Amino acid sequence: MTVTTGIPDFVICEAVEDDVPLILSFIHELAEYEKLAHEVVATEEVLRESLFGDRKVAEVLLGYYGGEAVSFALFFHNFSTFLGQPGIYLEDLYVKPQMRGKGLGKVMLAYLANLARIRKCGRFEWWVLDWNKSALKFYREVGAIPMDAWTVQRLEGDALNELADQFVGGDDI
Repeated sequence: MTVTTGIPDFVICEAVEDDVPLILSFIHELAEYEKLAHEVVATEEVLRESLFGDRKVAEVLLGYYGGEAVSFALFFHNFSTFLGQPGIYLEDLYVKPQMRGKGLGKVMLAYLANLARIRKCGRFEWWVLDWNKSALKFYREVGAIPMDAWTVQRLEGDALNELADQFVGGDDI
């Protein structure tokens, strides 16, 4: 599916399985920008299974300007118990540096906001690194508000495995 936008020569497409190498390249570019390249362990095989396998857990949009892939967004659904509705969580939004300032990121966010509305989601949310002042400014301009009262918690690696090992039920989950 390809959607034309209000920006000439810019279209948004739902990613397909053949796009996995492109998606992984965008992930690496984003990680470099965020100074987190050392944390990327994703592979094409893992992405293929997660995005296009039997249990799809996320979706990807690709932005093309003049036929060249210049942006991507990876998102998935979450659920708000307080609202009793699903939401869309934007894991990554990336626009190549040379294409910033043209409104492409805003168009992709607007597309996702519209998708959230169509899918009857009560929220559209994401995280942003606190040092990324240009992104923070951009998000304020589109009406996003910070959730300062919340602190992100994470379990990964050994800590995740140690807690999982404490589960004394069966492995039939």
